Amino acid sequence: MIRFLRVRGQSLSPEVEDGDFVVTLKLPIFSCIRVGDMIVFRKEPYGILIKRVEHCDNQRRFYWVRGSHSNSLDSRTFGVVQAQEILGKVIAHISRS
Repeated sequence: MIRFLRVRGQSLSPEVEDGDFVVTLKLPIFSCIRVGDMIVFRKEPYGILIKRVEHCDNQRRFYWVRGSHSNSLDSRTFGVVQAQEILGKVIAHISRS
């Protein structure tokens, strides 16, 4: 499934800015997620987040993610992202500027 999402916040700035758009692909098999990929996921109680994968363990299906902004809410705060929390892998980025 392909989704078109608008980014809110500065978590991945300056590469992805507030108001930019991303296109995500929901993958049935998460083994194709690699270090450096951007993913969109739902992490309670924080809601839907977008981050870059810093470390992955595809066998155990968990991912350590980081934002590039110094105040980013990421795995340093909430731990690993489980495969079932992933909404999709970013396959395209559309800058608003």
